[in-house]
Order: sequence, then C-alpha cells, then structure tokens
Amino acid sequence: MSNSDASSVDISQAGSQREKRMNQLTRIVFGTCALITVLTTLGIIFVLVNGSIDFFREVSIIEYFSGLDWAPRSGEFGIWPLIWGTLVITVGSAIIAIPLGTLTAIYLSEYASPRVRSILKPTLEILAGIPTIVYGFFAISFLTPVIQRFVPETGTFNAAAGAIVVGIMIIPMVSSLSEDAMSAVPDELRNAGYGLGATKFEVSTQIVTPAALSGIVSAYVLAVSRAIGETMAVTLAAGMQPQITTNIFEPIQTMTAYMVEVGTGDVSVGSIGYQSLFAVGMTLFVMTLAMNLLSLWIKSRYREEYS
Repeated sequence: MSNSDASSVDISQAGSQREKRMNQLTRIVFGTCALITVLTTLGIIFVLVNGSIDFFREVSIIEYFSGLDWAPRSGEFGIWPLIWGTLVITVGSAIIAIPLGTLTAIYLSEYASPRVRSILKPTLEILAGIPTIVYGFFAISFLTPVIQRFVPETGTFNAAAGAIVVGIMIIPMVSSLSEDAMSAVPDELRNAGYGLGATKFEVSTQIVTPAALSGIVSAYVLAVSRAIGETMAVTLAAGMQPQITTNIFEPIQTMTAYMVEVGTGDVSVGSIGYQSLFAVGMTLFVMTLAMNLLSLWIKSRYREEYS
C-alpha cells in the first residue's frame, strides 16, 4: 500500500469515528430531552395523586362523586357543579367551533386558491396565539353587553359568553388540523369523483371529507380537550359560582376556574380546601387524558393510508 493510500484510509477512519461520536452525542442529547419530558409528566401525576390521597383521607370519595353541592367553606365537596360548569363551556364552545371550523377547512382545502390559502390560514392561526386572558376581557367587555341587549337579565358573568369566547378560541385548531387532513387526501380521489360527473360540492362533502374523517375527528377531540382545560377566559367570562343550572345566562364555575380561585386565594396550605385543589386537578387530568386517548384511538382506527 502506498503512502497516499494509507493517508486516505486514516482520514476516512478519522471521519468515520467523528461521525460516530456525533451520532452518540446526538442520541444522548435527544434521549435526555425525551427522558426529561417523561419524568416531568410522571412528576405531575405523582404530585396530583399524592395530594388527592390526602384529600380523600378527609372526604369520602363517594361524597365527592355523588354530591351536588360544592362549597368548601361549608365542608361540601360534591364535584358535579364544577363538572357541570366545565361541560357547559365545552359543549357550548364545540357547537360554535366545530361547524365554523369544518366549513372553514373545506373552503381552505377545496375552494380557496393557493394565494388566498397562504394568506387566510396564517391569519386564522393568529387567533390561537392571542393570550387567553385577552379573550376573557373580550368576553366581559364586548360579548356580555351584546348578549344583555337581547337578554337583559344576563349577569356580568355568564356561561354563554364563556362558551362563545372559548368556541372562538378553538376554531383555529379545528380548521387548521382539519384542513391539513383534507389536503392530505390524494388528488386521484378528487379526479375520480369529477370523472364520474360529481360537482365540486359533492367531491368536497362526499369524497374528501369522509376520506379525511379520522384527522377531522381527531381535530375535534383535541379542540374539545383544549376547551375543557381552558382557564383564564372562562374565569373572567363565566364567573366563579359553582352551581348546576340549565340557564346559560347565569354564572357558573369550571374546574379550572376553581383551581385559579384556590391558587390565588387565601386558603392556607395543608387545609382541606387546599387539598381539594389536587383532587379537582386529578379529575381534570383524567378527563383530558381520556379525550386524548379517544383521539388516538379514532385516528388509528379510521386512518386511511394511500400509496
């Protein structure tokens, strides 16, 4: 072997070793980031479970899940008024966001020109970047006065304004994710529909939308999970009065709003009121976890793969 050949082999081996060390370093950095994420999640779960156990040593779990009154100062810990308030906001916001978001997604995917889509979609997604407390101020300073014009008995804090503002807040999530799912549908399916004489509306609603159903439904579930966990907007708009009422123009309180109340109030650490924070947080965590698992199941169950 000549000297030049030996030198080439040495350089090649050095480059290979350097690449190997870089791969090992990259693997360690990425693995550490993933480990930190998992440990953080486990730490949050541990804190919630540990605090909830202390709470349920003082309060019967049967009373917690069957009681209809939530008044910690009076020793009443029935969770249903808080769950009811959370569901009212969630269902109301879904009624607003799902139709508007879906129709917007169909327009962006099937009707808008590339130039219009490139302008409208980022503009729409700006809504998702607005701080939630701004939505809360928008609700009490604009939405509630508008509602009071039509329903004068509406209070300053009411469930309707909270549901509307959360619905507006999650529209970008529904429309953006749904539009991504629709855009992923192959053009061959659209062309096949047009070849059979279908109109653009029929192709959009009877071919593209069903083909992207798993992604669309996943977007719905994720948006609803977002609505369940919303805090500041509903705290400002819907109020802090835990009650089970069918009148959406009355104040209610969600689980997140109660957690804000306890976290920012004068409840002493270690008291039963403070410990209830963990039980409510654990209940909220289980609800959102169930929604996310449902989303994953729907996505895997109805996923359409195209080659």
